[in-house]
Amino acid sequence: METTAEFFLALINIVFLDLILAGDNAIVIGLAARNLPPTTQKKAIIYGTGGAVVLRIIATILVVWLLNIPWLLLVGGILLIGIAYKLLTDDNSDHNDIKAGKSLGSAIRTIIVADAAMGLDNVIAVAGASKHNMVLVTIGLLISVPIVVWGSTLFIKLINRFPWIIYLGSAVLAYTASSMITDEKHFHAYFEGHQIIKYLFIALIIVGVLTAGHLKKKSQQRQSSTMS
Repeated sequence: METTAEFFLALINIVFLDLILAGDNAIVIGLAARNLPPTTQKKAIIYGTGGAVVLRIIATILVVWLLNIPWLLLVGGILLIGIAYKLLTDDNSDHNDIKAGKSLGSAIRTIIVADAAMGLDNVIAVAGASKHNMVLVTIGLLISVPIVVWGSTLFIKLINRFPWIIYLGSAVLAYTASSMITDEKHFHAYFEGHQIIKYLFIALIIVGVLTAGHLKKKSQQRQSSTMS
């Protein structure tokens, strides 16, 4: 039976893991909500993060079954690649024509879906650190939520001041996606045995997403200039 000291040490470890792995999630939240009005941004962040945390708690409880699902990391990685590309190529010029409610729902869905995909590594790490103690998992996640929300709010402010950060955010998402794919158990042994190929694959995904996104963005800008 674990002592109070062991409980709190495990809790500190879980919160630390959450914060280390929450950087990508804060970026997703910031990118998904960046085009919304300030008041709507807060709602999207709160609701989206809340929904993501609920799903993550459920996923952690079901982690034994999740780990037995073949190709789970591969599917999550492919999903994240699409999200990284979509967020980079999002056309802000149409924002004024979108109803606030529709924008809010879209942002919430993006946050929840992206967090669900990106949270796989987090779920596995937290489940291991907690030794399957669901009380520790829940408390740890709830403690980390305010920091994730604060991080996403800060990221929105940085994007407004430095638009190039959007490219950095997409690169981080692409890196996370490619890392998930290389960690897929069907590929893990091969990539671990061929480190150069592993890093070349990760670099290829990152460069591919950024290049495709940049070209699409330039095309959108040319079309916008032609129509104006």
